[in-house]
Amino acid sequence: MHVLVVEDDRALADLLRRGLTQEYYTVDVAHDGLGGLERAESGAYDVMVLDVMLPGMDGLQIARRLRADGNNLPILMLTARDALHDKLGGFSAGADDYLAKPFAFEELLARLRACTRRGSPQVEQDRLVAGDLVLDRRAHEVTRSGQTLDLTPKEFALLEYLMRHPGQVLSRTLILERVWDYSFDSLANVVDATIRRLRKVVDEGFSYPLIHTVRGVGYKLKVPEAREGNDHVALRTGLQAAR
Repeated sequence: MHVLVVEDDRALADLLRRGLTQEYYTVDVAHDGLGGLERAESGAYDVMVLDVMLPGMDGLQIARRLRADGNNLPILMLTARDALHDKLGGFSAGADDYLAKPFAFEELLARLRACTRRGSPQVEQDRLVAGDLVLDRRAHEVTRSGQTLDLTPKEFALLEYLMRHPGQVLSRTLILERVWDYSFDSLANVVDATIRRLRKVVDEGFSYPLIHTVRGVGYKLKVPEAREGNDHVALRTGLQAAR
């Protein structure tokens, strides 16, 4: 999941970046309102953590601008002011949730998950399944045919992105925007290299490949139709046996 943090307190922004990265999020940070608005308008993010007091343009103005433009990016608003009228002002501007400083990091994580569940159906699942491949986000665990797979944080994030878009061809540019940091300065061959490593772990030694190359376009994750049919039969048989 790609998170945009807009926070002018650099110490707090760095803490949020490090904490969220350890939780397998991809994180970009902006330290002023105009920079935050520009990134939020790029369409590269799944959720935004937005401070109210910012130089250049405050968080309320950013939220109003995004909503006026029809941008439904989920917004978790941060502020040092927790009076009722401040909260109502945040919600009126278009925030999905409101968290007063200081806060516990665990509460921020819980509110981020709630924001994304409300704002984007494609990210509401913490457990993703594709054939015999299972990704459990909360446990930070991936298994295939019951075998635990050892992935780096970036490989985990890339696999999660592929699994959230089954059968959809994802370009290298789109993968870079969604899985790597906004400021990542490299060519798309970093995607190819990570895909190669991911295939070694996810596909090699198993009965069928899941990660496919669409030449000249990008990559997709797809379960073979015959396998999908067999899985449905097995599920139906198991249900009948349980009755």
